[in-house]
Amino acid sequence: MVTVTIDKLVSGLREMSDEDFVCEPVYEYLSSRDVDTDSISKYMHWSSKFYTRNLIYKDERFEMMAICWDKGQVSRVHNHWDQRCWMIVPVGKLLGQNFGIEEIDESRGYCKLYETNNFELTECLAARVDLEEPIHQVLNLAEFGERAVSIHIYSKPFDRCLSYCRDTNTFKEVGLFYTSIDGELCDGIQL
Repeated sequence: MVTVTIDKLVSGLREMSDEDFVCEPVYEYLSSRDVDTDSISKYMHWSSKFYTRNLIYKDERFEMMAICWDKGQVSRVHNHWDQRCWMIVPVGKLLGQNFGIEEIDESRGYCKLYETNNFELTECLAARVDLEEPIHQVLNLAEFGERAVSIHIYSKPFDRCLSYCRDTNTFKEVGLFYTSIDGELCDGIQL
């Protein structure tokens, strides 16, 4: 495996043809590269209150962000609005949990989910979110005992998703925001 800077990783993805910018070729590209952690340090913003979403790169075809997870932080159960997603974890370890739909009534915002497979994300392992089973959650479990950073690539960029609550079997559309852009905190963000 070759170690590359985050800028080289972005350049390599930008050079891929539209025909190759699909699940398997991007997954193989990411699986064969390790990200130099020094090159992502400016994107590492931490909060004890929430995980942070730090934009590294964005164009019409894809966006890349560094998501910083403090110990014990987890995402909501969510989807990616029918977009492809790939993840690598250059720092720490995370758990991904996929879900299937047992029952749904969109008119009531009702959706009962069940757990399907889960997968560990650690250094040197790439993962992808299947469009056939797009509902998932990412967790930095307290027992992992450390912070983690995951690099997410989304194709196409999106600014909203569906968020699911398993306690009430409901779902709703939520807007997404960045904590930082190109290493600079966004207006109004307090960590």
